[in-house]
Amino acid sequence: MGFLHLFIVNKSGGLILHRPLGPNAPRIGTNEWLRIGSTFHSLHAIAAEAGPTKLPGNKNSSGADDGIEQIEGGGLVLKCLQTRTGIKFVLTAEPGTPDLDTVLREIYVLYSDCALKDPFYELEMPIRCELFTNAVDNLIERVEAGGMKSR
Repeated sequence: MGFLHLFIVNKSGGLILHRPLGPNAPRIGTNEWLRIGSTFHSLHAIAAEAGPTKLPGNKNSSGADDGIEQIEGGGLVLKCLQTRTGIKFVLTAEPGTPDLDTVLREIYVLYSDCALKDPFYELEMPIRCELFTNAVDNLIERVEAGGMKSR
């Protein structure tokens, strides 16, 4: 059990952050990550339109557009949190990794606290905020050491 990758996709489908989160994370090149980000964005949009059931107002419980929330398969769990502004936080992990929803929400809080408050960060652009990446690393270490604890 463990976390593999975090990637964040902006509302236009551009990859704004990708980082491995554990030693078992496969090594993937930057071009492949860009392709993965844009492909996931497209699949998310298609799933929102092609789903057999529609949520009221085509919105999920967090108020964001309906779409892919979780995919499980062959040794991998992919969990997505889409914000109301269209940014998708995607976490991949090994099956059985606990607290994926909580970790994704915490990463969103860290993004709001660290990246969005950085005066040099521009929305929709790649995240180059050391404070954010360090906070994510600390969160993952804390979760893997003993589960989620409040800050």
